[in-house]
Amino acid sequence: MSENNSYKPDWAPENAGQEFAVRVVKGKEKRESGPQKNAIKKRKQLSPEEFVNGILAGDRNILARAITLIESNSPNHYTLARNVLDGVFQHSGKSVRIGITGVPGAGKSTLIEALGMYLLKEGHKVAVLTVDPSSSVTRGSILGDKTRMEKLSREENCFIRPSPSGGTLGGVARKSRETMLLCEAAGYDTILIETVGVGQSEITVRSMVDFFLLVLIPGGGDELQGIKRGVMELADAVLINKADGDNEKPANIAKADYTNALHYMKPYTRGWHPKAHTASALHNKGIDDLWSVITEFTGHTKSEGIFEEQRKDQAVEWMLKLIEDELRGRFYNHPEIKNFLPGMREDIINEKKLPAAAAEELLEIFFKSGGDL
Repeated sequence: MSENNSYKPDWAPENAGQEFAVRVVKGKEKRESGPQKNAIKKRKQLSPEEFVNGILAGDRNILARAITLIESNSPNHYTLARNVLDGVFQHSGKSVRIGITGVPGAGKSTLIEALGMYLLKEGHKVAVLTVDPSSSVTRGSILGDKTRMEKLSREENCFIRPSPSGGTLGGVARKSRETMLLCEAAGYDTILIETVGVGQSEITVRSMVDFFLLVLIPGGGDELQGIKRGVMELADAVLINKADGDNEKPANIAKADYTNALHYMKPYTRGWHPKAHTASALHNKGIDDLWSVITEFTGHTKSEGIFEEQRKDQAVEWMLKLIEDELRGRFYNHPEIKNFLPGMREDIINEKKLPAAAAEELLEIFFKSGGDL
């Protein structure tokens, strides 16, 4: 160590010679200009081909980045996201899509983890798309499903993606359909979608899955009938969860009651008669029976051509929904509509104008301007 870049400490004896072992090394002066060597590098933006190849190779990191890309509201990301979706489209559609909904506290996340772990042991690759309720005020969301599915989140062949609902009808994230396509292209053969569970608006979920499961608990009571009736008409099966311990007997009674109720409802899926079943996700009871029901359902619908027919109908419905979203966005973002809308609201509140007349005037303004931005 040279004397030019080191010195003796202040507390060293005055008569200490060069043999004094302790020396302080001089620090390097910080340069004010020029790039810093340790600066964090910005992550490289992938090309459409790199995204597609990574997804098809099953790269979970690239899959996650692709989902973030399609969820982005930035106009700068639209073209790239569209190119990525176009690139993976032919490799998608080979999964079984299962929607899982139910009343709050029914144990949906626990059920999904138990079902997911069972499917992994059976050799499946599972993607779980969970939709967390967003605050109507802040649009924020807790996104705690990875915490609730601790075991499943550690599995290599499982991909969990929590997304905020953003207030979307039925609690479905705006890009849930696109996310399913990406996961299918990455090789996940079973897609589980957990939804908020808010009643009849769950028809949005029904419109994008093959099998729709309603999860309930024993002794729900009449206070839940308003929620259950609307969703039961959409369900391909009803599962009474938490059927263990003291709840086992009430669960079996509820199973009989719901099976009887389903008998008098028109089935959503042609040729399939929904039934109620019991399970205990916490104790892994009835999970294999649930999967047997789903397997029987998919076998029936595929053999009868219903499965493919339903997928095609859903694709058309998806197109129509995208058109509605685009038109709605163009209308409310139109400069003249933004200018006139507050005044129309005031006129309606002050009873100066009927809502129908105000709507007609706003639409006329929109169409007279060409209906474009």
